[in-house]
Amino acid sequence: MSWLDAIADIEDLEDAEFDRGLVQRFEERAAEVRRRPIRFSTPTFKEYASTELKGCGKNSFPAFSITGGACGLNCDHCQKKILEPMIPATRPEILDAKVRELIDSEGLSGFLLSGGSNKQNEIAYGRYLPVVEKLKRDFPDLKVAIHSALMDEPRAKAMESAGVDTVMMDVIGANETIRDVYKLDRPVEDFEATLAALCSTSMEVTPHIVVGLHYGKILGEANALDIVSRYPVTALVLVVIMPFYAKPGTFETPATSDVGEIFLEARERLPEQQVLLGCARPPGMHKRVTDAYAIMAGLDGIAFPADGAVSVAHTIGRPFEQAHSCCSIKLGNGSKLAVANSCAA
Repeated sequence: MSWLDAIADIEDLEDAEFDRGLVQRFEERAAEVRRRPIRFSTPTFKEYASTELKGCGKNSFPAFSITGGACGLNCDHCQKKILEPMIPATRPEILDAKVRELIDSEGLSGFLLSGGSNKQNEIAYGRYLPVVEKLKRDFPDLKVAIHSALMDEPRAKAMESAGVDTVMMDVIGANETIRDVYKLDRPVEDFEATLAALCSTSMEVTPHIVVGLHYGKILGEANALDIVSRYPVTALVLVVIMPFYAKPGTFETPATSDVGEIFLEARERLPEQQVLLGCARPPGMHKRVTDAYAIMAGLDGIAFPADGAVSVAHTIGRPFEQAHSCCSIKLGNGSKLAVANSCAA
């Protein structure tokens, strides 16, 4: 039975429309896809449950914003709304106290440190790094991930010295998108320079590419993949633009088939690295089809998987696991803290 016929029997996908040719191309790579386990990540940035998986403790891997809900750019696609569910930590002592409280009360595994950027797409983490360093010294198994924004090599080295485990950044492949969507006067080359600086450290580097960032159109994604493919990144995280964050009428929703094409290209361009589907993507049936494509394309992980995702993995013969951390940082390597906070599906 073909993959297309098999997934048609999954109840959560009974009304889904799939691109037959794209699914056939996925299936041609079946042997490669089946050898890759897939990780379903359910981090505690928000409440989560599906028909197939359940969430975990609310604060086992939270996100903190050092600027609260403030951001100097207010990009068209985000409108600062991505900061809203994060825990405000507008002073270093707030971050330190809250992390220690959550370690004691809820078995904190790690956390994501983020925030709004200034008008140059930079985030001033410097005064928070001594807190990170002390937390890592006191709790060696604690995992720390950071959204870097744009930066130079000295600041990347400072993060490394503080003990940051994983660093993330957006890679944008079109100057028009930087100018029009971000309202930012910096070239694509600055994003590549940041990636190069981060990859000069020992931190795990997981760049993100937003599919459809240019108002829902596919524009700079291929160039962004070219950039990422030139560096020894730990993983690539793909997310899909969510128009409901933007002003009405400014964005269209990318076709699921276009998203699936990007998945396939990314998998082929980065055959050895982890390629992951991150938190952000349109909801509803679009998400169910997108997640099915990610599984069939051979992506290595999905954050907050849609209903039907586990069934797709079962149907095409992919082994899977569930982990309650950010998809960009895998808890593991045998530590007691990691084992206690990763969950089998």
